[in-house]
Amino acid sequence: MRRLLAIILGALGLAAGPAGAQPQSGIVRPTFEPPQPSVELGQELYAGNCASCHGVAGSGIPRPRRGAGGIIGAGPSLRGVGALAPDFYLRTGYMPLASIHSEPEDMQQGNRVLLTDKEIRSLVAYVASLAPGPGIPHPDSAIGNLSAGQHLFADHCAGCHQIMARGGFVSGARVPELQTVSPTEIAEAVSVGPYLMPRFSSRQISDAQLNDIVKYIVSVRHPDDRGGWGIGNIGPIPEGLVTWWIAAPLLITACMLLGKRFHRS
Repeated sequence: MRRLLAIILGALGLAAGPAGAQPQSGIVRPTFEPPQPSVELGQELYAGNCASCHGVAGSGIPRPRRGAGGIIGAGPSLRGVGALAPDFYLRTGYMPLASIHSEPEDMQQGNRVLLTDKEIRSLVAYVASLAPGPGIPHPDSAIGNLSAGQHLFADHCAGCHQIMARGGFVSGARVPELQTVSPTEIAEAVSVGPYLMPRFSSRQISDAQLNDIVKYIVSVRHPDDRGGWGIGNIGPIPEGLVTWWIAAPLLITACMLLGKRFHRS
């Protein structure tokens, strides 16, 4: 009965006009939330916040159409994505989108997390109940190999995230840094492939290799700068800035002082 009620609420959310509008920002919450996460709470949160784009019971909306609060919904089906994808997108702030005016390109940057841990776990449980799918990974960096992780990260990740995982820029997108990303979110991103990031299958990166990569990423969060000043550990950019903004002016000043001295003599 509760499942049927959630489906009906979702359908009403898709058809509602301004009278039942979803706020342009924030989260629609039920009047009463149970103290513990539950699939039932996830159903209610989904109906109020997700159905406008992802359809009733995760069926998806392939073509844009206007739903609750004037939101133009167009989202993929969530059936079969399991717990992995919703946990990643909700915990990193990629979902819900920041506003009704957000475009798919806005997903290249995570936004603030709008849901509590209880609400996220409830939504994840509901989406996972729609159809069988992959679960949340649990990488263990303690059993990883640091040297192997550095090699794998250089091959698969450093081209965008830089070798010290400080992030960077690629054509049409900003690549996030990995300094504050949890090991679970790193493993989820590898499988999900958010926005422009490629998706890696278990054949391309095994669980053991994922442990190695996570171990390396964790290790570079507090690097041992044996050469001295780390300058942010973000590659050649700060080194170039030091050259042009500090070394070059000092060299020019030295040349001017020497020139004046020789001119006097």
